[in-house]
Amino acid sequence: MRALAIAATGMKVQQTNVEVVANNIANINTTSFKRSRAEFTDLIYQAERTAGAPNRGGQESIPEGAQIGLGARTASVRNLHMQGALASTGNKLDLALNGRGWFQVANANGENIYTRAGAFNKNATGQIVTVDGYVVQPAMTIPADATDVIVNETGQVYVRVGAQNTLQLLGQLTVANFINDAGLEPLGGNLYRETTASGTAVVGVPGDPGFGTVQQGYLENSNVDPVKEITELIAAQRAYEMNSKVIQAADEMFGTVAKGLR
Repeated sequence: MRALAIAATGMKVQQTNVEVVANNIANINTTSFKRSRAEFTDLIYQAERTAGAPNRGGQESIPEGAQIGLGARTASVRNLHMQGALASTGNKLDLALNGRGWFQVANANGENIYTRAGAFNKNATGQIVTVDGYVVQPAMTIPADATDVIVNETGQVYVRVGAQNTLQLLGQLTVANFINDAGLEPLGGNLYRETTASGTAVVGVPGDPGFGTVQQGYLENSNVDPVKEITELIAAQRAYEMNSKVIQAADEMFGTVAKGLR
């Protein structure tokens, strides 16, 4: 009985849906986290009667056929890269991007990877690094005797050394854009990697056309909406229950036939 297999695919995709929602809720307070959405498509169809085929007399074509769908499958889990709200922290090395763009960092292999989580710090040599110790690109080293760090909206980094009143330009932060942000590969730790689907990184200066600006002393919050996630969770739960009811009904129908054959 095909209904059993069809309903089973429905339960499987709703289980995936619940897992995606669970991950969104788990990261509701993760800096710069982007919520995901599971997307589904229908499976192939079995044709019981083909539309357009000639009728029994061969004179006219059948206006509509009979095609039975075989269920659903997961097509993708899309990361929705929408701007999160900015929260003030007062920390000089907390940087948020307001608008499009990604901070560039170098991983342990020297490969450029990307993040919007600007909770930066200094390592033992004064380099600006992520919470996992990856060096922010282009690399900049804050002098040991620096008393203040200023980052303006265009990503220029200034330091005040000792008792000096004048600021010294330390360097220029650049950010990367992608044609298809959803195509980036999530690595965990708020990090993403460029892929063929995302396109090549286009590097520019914050504030340039198409690039967001840098906000010092702020972090970007997760873009997860708790109310929306709970609504999605309830809908997925109800859909799962309905598919289980289909399996129960099909099983009872099969039992009825089996009893009649005894």
